[in-house]
Amino acid sequence: MNRKIKIFGLLILFAFTNIAYGQTDKEKALSKGMEAIKLMDSGKIKESIKLLKEAEKLDPEKFDYPYELAYAHYIDKDYKGAIRILEKNKNHKNVNERLFQLLGNSYDIIGETDKAFAAYNEGLEKFPNSGMIYLEKGNVYWGKEEYNKALSFYEKGIELDPTFPSNYYRATLIYCSSTEEVWGMIYGEIFMNLERNSERTAKISKLLYDTYKSQIKFTSDTSFSVSFSQNAQINISDISDTNNIKLPFGVGVYEPTLMLSLINEKAIDINSLDRIRDNFIKFYFNNKKNVDYPNILFDYQKKVRDAGHFEAYNHWILMKGDEDSFAKWHSENEKKWDAFIEWFTNNGLKLDKEHKFYSGQY
Repeated sequence: MNRKIKIFGLLILFAFTNIAYGQTDKEKALSKGMEAIKLMDSGKIKESIKLLKEAEKLDPEKFDYPYELAYAHYIDKDYKGAIRILEKNKNHKNVNERLFQLLGNSYDIIGETDKAFAAYNEGLEKFPNSGMIYLEKGNVYWGKEEYNKALSFYEKGIELDPTFPSNYYRATLIYCSSTEEVWGMIYGEIFMNLERNSERTAKISKLLYDTYKSQIKFTSDTSFSVSFSQNAQINISDISDTNNIKLPFGVGVYEPTLMLSLINEKAIDINSLDRIRDNFIKFYFNNKKNVDYPNILFDYQKKVRDAGHFEAYNHWILMKGDEDSFAKWHSENEKKWDAFIEWFTNNGLKLDKEHKFYSGQY
């Protein structure tokens, strides 16, 4: 599990607490807790554990100390020790989803998969929309290379917690290695918008570029093919009204629109993909595909395009797939790039319960 531990309020509280002579027990606990975190982050786990125990005794009502104490045992590979602390604090009045994440992970590492799932499920009873817990349930199957089972949990996490990026990341990796790359292309780009500057962002940028490159083929000077989906199934319920048959999105909407967008192109590179993606959004909305197949990502792409920044945005999305070409484009378009970055900083993709995308919508 990545160490993205928020020191739940400790930093903020510490900044506004008067640490001086005559400290209260809570202030002493806070001081010890902050020092323990520093020790833990520098690898001094045993010293950190000692201070966290002292902090917990001084302020037994605060959830942060037992949680961080359990985490210290976890990173010290004392998983049973972490489990004992976490089990004891499951009903703490200030418990949060991270306890159940860490508890399930601890059980999973020692091979007790059933107890891991029980911990995750208990967490979902308290926090039913936790993308973090759905991620961990999926990761159990990911570790067993049962990717279809893992995917169902990642996508449920995307549906219920659309601003949590890690489920998009894992779903992208799975779909872009499948016959249904279409979903990976959408999830991957949403992920990049949520997590803009990380090693994972760079990995997905290259993956999206490579997937375009591998799934768009120019078979001659006058012909080409695209292959981002093989699902051509139509549900019986969708053909009750023959005048309004809803086609499978991949083969019925995404691929035909993409093929229209390829006219006049002869090769796939970062610059041609900019033109192709620009055409795609133009055709998608001109042909009113957004009415039957609304898509929060395509809405955002149109917003970027309407603002005049789509060329720079497309180069950002795909930059790691063709770094030399990106560098050349950037050197010739610094003003465009700077204007895009300024706009992008204040106009990100907004996701919430009403504005989201997951493949089950279609």
